[in-house]
Amino acid sequence: MAEVIISEDENFERALKRFKKKCEKAGILSDLRKHRHYEKPSERRKRKMNAARRKHRRLRPFNK
Repeated sequence: MAEVIISEDENFERALKRFKKKCEKAGILSDLRKHRHYEKPSERRKRKMNAARRKHRRLRPFNK
């Protein structure tokens, strides 16, 4: 669980921003979105294949 300790001279907005950043780094929100509904195994494979293709395209050097 992400935790942020607030000092007395720190305002709420800055502490909330730090908390959101910690949650994002911990992967809490992405995990929550992933488990929002059931994903069939075939859909999971398709999503992973598409992600791998995008990653491969991004890492591939340009051929001109």
